[in-house]
Amino acid sequence: MKKFSKKWIAAAALLGLGGVASAQSAGSWMLRAGVTSIAPQVSSGDLSPVSWAGTRVDINSATQLGGGVTYMYTDHLAVDVPLALPFTHDIMGDGAIKGVGKIGETKALPITVFAQYRFMDANAKFRPYVGLGATYAKFFKAKGTATLSALTGGSPTSLSIESKLAPSFEGGVAMPLNDKWFVDLFVSKTLLKNRTTLSTGQTIDVTLDPLSYGLAVGYKF
Repeated sequence: MKKFSKKWIAAAALLGLGGVASAQSAGSWMLRAGVTSIAPQVSSGDLSPVSWAGTRVDINSATQLGGGVTYMYTDHLAVDVPLALPFTHDIMGDGAIKGVGKIGETKALPITVFAQYRFMDANAKFRPYVGLGATYAKFFKAKGTATLSALTGGSPTSLSIESKLAPSFEGGVAMPLNDKWFVDLFVSKTLLKNRTTLSTGQTIDVTLDPLSYGLAVGYKF
């Protein structure tokens, strides 16, 4: 019985290694789904006159269902397209108006394509990777709150946030579970600065430089 068990354990180990060997090889397509968070690293300029000196903003983090599609061009080179539902970010008062609370919100959808290099062999159980790409940061459905209207004179104040193309960098690790399933963990940085324009004609330039990170479970075809 002991000898029989050892044979089955050895066979299972060989099958496991064989499955891992094909997990991330040339020609593979991989889909993943999980959770993604975006944390803007905000450096705000001042709101243009007429406003209190030092009127600035901060942007809260947001979390959403995310995932992506990866194609392995070779055993090491891949093209990756992260996917997610739109994120909703609260816009908060900062600087001279810090403490007033929420002054607006916006939906954001980062559309990104990465060229990746995956280290280790295709049969490795732990495959770190790095990526370089471009992100089109789409902002839409931005709106101000009653607090913003009060700060700008009392009339209803709307806002528009500039969408923009920016470079992105990432690092991560993929950990195959068997010949089909894997776990993916990543962190990325986008160098993004844009302008928000109020219906009053005032503008504010903000460096966002968002940090994104996520955890997903994937399936290989």
